[in-house]
Amino acid sequence: MRNIFRNPLAVAGLCIISAILLMAIFAPFIAPYDPDAIHVKTILLAPSAEHIMGTDGLGRDVWSRMLFGARISLLVGIVAVGIATIIGIFLGAIAGFYRGWVDTVIMRLVDVMLSIPTFFLILAVIAFLTPSIWNIMIVIGLTSWMGVTRLVRAEFLSLRNREFVLASQTLGAKDYRLIFKHLLPNSLTPIIVSSVLGVASAVLVESGLSFLGLGVQAPQASWGNILTDGKEYIEFAWWLSLFPGIAILITVLGYNLLGEGLRDALDPRTSKN
Repeated sequence: MRNIFRNPLAVAGLCIISAILLMAIFAPFIAPYDPDAIHVKTILLAPSAEHIMGTDGLGRDVWSRMLFGARISLLVGIVAVGIATIIGIFLGAIAGFYRGWVDTVIMRLVDVMLSIPTFFLILAVIAFLTPSIWNIMIVIGLTSWMGVTRLVRAEFLSLRNREFVLASQTLGAKDYRLIFKHLLPNSLTPIIVSSVLGVASAVLVESGLSFLGLGVQAPQASWGNILTDGKEYIEFAWWLSLFPGIAILITVLGYNLLGEGLRDALDPRTSKN
């Protein structure tokens, strides 16, 4: 923890992400208006003291929708990365521990998945499903596990022949004990860093899908579909595109800074005592 808080990148990323998470959690108390309430008299109002981020084409308060949209965007990112990380750890651990034909089969599957553009694969799958937040989280998770698998496999291959593992194996330790007691805990650093960086990618994917109309559906707010609403009025209602774009930028930047900071802080070769 000392190394993390000594690292300016990690601290900056942590502050950004913490602020966004707090706003998302307390959105019902912070939002000045109902995010789905339509007001004909307040259509496309520019930012002002009453509506600090203006209103959209249905008179809805953009600031309120941004707060509730943060919940959706962050939830999709965190859950999707959780699914991908679980799958990646399972397959990578099996491939790196047992090696042989098991490793060959899993890594060829990884190669096949990596040869397909991920975003287009997600588009193809979503096109056959009903657009919903749960489908998006599952599909992103099921198409994003390859990087974690390769990281875990590499760590297991590196640790497999270390003295402490061989000693435990000589003493009769079972495979599951070797994996969960010795190998996996010593492989957590790249997994944590990859997961943090993966949330940023998942937020971008969700925003892209929502922008194309294949993600979170109206009236539920997400940063992507707020951007979609803004493209129709971009010539005179600039705030509808600017504010969600900045929110996505800051969120992705925060996770990237946190990921880079964690990598430096948790790596014993670069951290300072």
